Amino acid sequence: MTPESPDRTFLTRYAWLSIGAAILTIAIKTIAYKLTGSVGLLSDAVESLVNLIGAFMALAMLTIASRPADDDHSYGHSKAEYFSSGVEGLLILIAALSIGFTAIDRLFHPRPIEQIGLGLIVSVGASLVNFGTALILRRAGRTYRSITLEANSRHLMTDVWTSVGVLLGVGVVSVTGWIPLDAIVALGVACNIVWSGFGIVRTSVEGLMDISLPDEEQKKVERILHTYASSDVSYHALRTRQAGSRRFISVHVLVPGQWTVHDGHQLLEKIENDIRAAIENATVFTHLESSDDPSSWDDVALDRTDRPHA
Repeated sequence: MTPESPDRTFLTRYAWLSIGAAILTIAIKTIAYKLTGSVGLLSDAVESLVNLIGAFMALAMLTIASRPADDDHSYGHSKAEYFSSGVEGLLILIAALSIGFTAIDRLFHPRPIEQIGLGLIVSVGASLVNFGTALILRRAGRTYRSITLEANSRHLMTDVWTSVGVLLGVGVVSVTGWIPLDAIVALGVACNIVWSGFGIVRTSVEGLMDISLPDEEQKKVERILHTYASSDVSYHALRTRQAGSRRFISVHVLVPGQWTVHDGHQLLEKIENDIRAAIENATVFTHLESSDDPSSWDDVALDRTDRPHA
């Protein structure tokens, strides 16, 4: 395994963990719904079904993303992770609509909630399973820079807070006897899920649109380049983007025209090594240019100007 092409196949074990947790919580929450008849608890079970679908999607995309670069994908397959998080975000939105329709129907046709105490105990067990799994996935997602695992973690944590809201709603119903509150809580759950879904979809779209590195990482690169800047050395056309866990950084370095190729190459090697040491999983492209040649300034922007020179 090399820094340039790390083996990430082990990340699929976290997807299997998510799949197992989803199956377990679906079973637990379905039992809770059957015991109580609460539409709030039903909404909770529906969201766990979405968790299961999202976990299988995560497994597929993590498997693809771990493949090494090939002739048809010379930059690797890391962007596959954005498809997983995007699909999971859309599934969350679909689940929210389903919960909303069910809650509205129950709001106009209320139904008594039964065996509340037992139903709450069962649902709390499911929430604890999701909470523990979410923490594991969040830590792994941040450690290994996996947007798929982070999205999965955020979804599960949303599920946890959803369950907390539902449990509070059902508990209040048991105390006050005001049955419509169950449906009102379910509508609140749907709104919360929509917010989470939009956030995940937005992150996925930004990744597919080649968003730049986070400000903190961008500043690290700029600080490194600044340490090499002098009366002889300067740089421009710094561009960064991220594709899943992979970071891509390109920059043009200008040196005096009388420098030898060897001297310029040695400088670029030092710059690239320093950037790779500071930015994990980074692929660095440097382009050496002569500061004495006016054409060196034609490609500062994304598109070359090709202006005439004397």
